[in-house]
Amino acid sequence: MSGSRYQDGIQIYDESELDRLITELRVDEVVFAYSDVSHVFVMHQASRAMAAGASFGFLGPDATMLEAQVPVVAVCAVRTGSGKSQTTRKVVQTLRDAGKTAVVVRHPMPYGDLVAQRVQRFASFDDLDRANVTIEEREEYEPHLRRGTVVYAGVDYGEILEQAQKECDVLIWDGGNNDTPFYRPTVHIVVADPLRAGHESSYFPGETNFRMADVIVINKIDSATPEQVAEIEGAAAELNPTAMIVKGRSPVTLEEGAELSGKRVLVIEDGPTLTHGGMHYGAGVVAARQHGAAEIVDPREFAVGSMKEIYAKYDIGPVLPAMGYSNGQLHEFERMINAVPADVVVIATPIDLRKLVKIERPAFRAFYDLEEEGTPTMVDALRPVLE
Repeated sequence: MSGSRYQDGIQIYDESELDRLITELRVDEVVFAYSDVSHVFVMHQASRAMAAGASFGFLGPDATMLEAQVPVVAVCAVRTGSGKSQTTRKVVQTLRDAGKTAVVVRHPMPYGDLVAQRVQRFASFDDLDRANVTIEEREEYEPHLRRGTVVYAGVDYGEILEQAQKECDVLIWDGGNNDTPFYRPTVHIVVADPLRAGHESSYFPGETNFRMADVIVINKIDSATPEQVAEIEGAAAELNPTAMIVKGRSPVTLEEGAELSGKRVLVIEDGPTLTHGGMHYGAGVVAARQHGAAEIVDPREFAVGSMKEIYAKYDIGPVLPAMGYSNGQLHEFERMINAVPADVVVIATPIDLRKLVKIERPAFRAFYDLEEEGTPTMVDALRPVLE
């Protein structure tokens, strides 16, 4: 995957060894190339590298974006858990309503055999099964497939582009981890989260996206206070005054037949939102509270194996993050669900976890989509690719 000078691929080291590697390998330059971390954290790494004698830098959008032959709509965000997924679904539906064929290219999630995952095309749930994808991958792919949208993923984004652009009118970059887009966008949409107001100017590369955006979607206005929404508007006026501002709600609905009133509820939330996204809870807790749950049961004392490590590493509230990067972790996840003394389980993930794990008590899904509030709307935002 890395050229003739790396016959066995590039050696990967733990970041804790950075200082030693710079000295022993006589490193001249360190490039920071991951995302969704605070500015303070980035500068700590810069200080480590420079103290050891190396230069420290980044690769910017002009050095990393590929040019497509079709219009591109990129959906990125300030932080994980802001609402990229429902925004992307709204974009695809808006294009479909206008008679446009969209194909989604998903930001890489490289958990398996990277050579086998060089270029992946998913058009059905059977394709996901054959690729043995993780829970996180299913969460991103299944909602699109359910709506008949083809999804590309992998690690060779040049070859992915060559294939994907042949079968669409508009290519959708479905951003993950809040990187800048891998393809140069015709319309760059960035989602901001008023529940974490201030992060749009204190996280990397979320601030870069916020400043680059053609359209800023202020999501969750139905959950945030007017003051929190106003803080995002103020940041946009200061950092990106030419961006179009679209306000959106993310209303949560429960699966038909769910009865939570007076019940003890275990809530399973989207994993990345709780881990590196830094949220203490998500849509599942909102749904449980709205429907009269007597108690949100804390699952943390029932953690086993790698799930214990996840709770130790991240500041997660009394909810269960959906995990399953391996068969072993999926088994631990299942054990936890069934060990928690709850009456009902609420599953607030984009996929139906009941198909992957056996849940020994009633379980219901919570759904959420983006709804614009007032004007401008997503149609206005997408005008450059609709006309």
